[in-house]
Amino acid sequence: MEGRNEQTKNYHKMREQARVFYTQIIKINCPAFNNEPVYFTAGGFRHLVCKSNRKERQKNVQVAKFGLLKKVVFLISHTTTHQEYEERLLQGRLIQYWGFVAIINNFRIKVIVHQIGYGKKEFLSVIPAWKIYHYKDIKLISNAVGDLGDD
Repeated sequence: MEGRNEQTKNYHKMREQARVFYTQIIKINCPAFNNEPVYFTAGGFRHLVCKSNRKERQKNVQVAKFGLLKKVVFLISHTTTHQEYEERLLQGRLIQYWGFVAIINNFRIKVIVHQIGYGKKEFLSVIPAWKIYHYKDIKLISNAVGDLGDD
């Protein structure tokens, strides 16, 4: 079994690799938005690491999100429609959220893009879109139903 120091080293290495990959993306044209770009900002990467209240996510959750980044690129560059949409007013500004769900190489993921006011559309997060629970010999699948702004 790996020691705590080894796990921490691996986490930092994976986080740095994900950061390097993420910062190279910059933007992706999205067919669902008439090929308007979706920007990959520092805020999007920060949201992979921290929840909206700036509390750090569990390291295993971060690593899972880092591992989905290549699938995010594929999904945003190929999707033609969103499956979820939500609007909120925050301090007098409209915030729009779009959820894109797809199965890519046997992974069902949800990618969240947001836009604040008339600003640019930005990648916000990626989450596995379902969780599988086992009860005796029964497999229960629970769709992720979360807050588009928090996930």
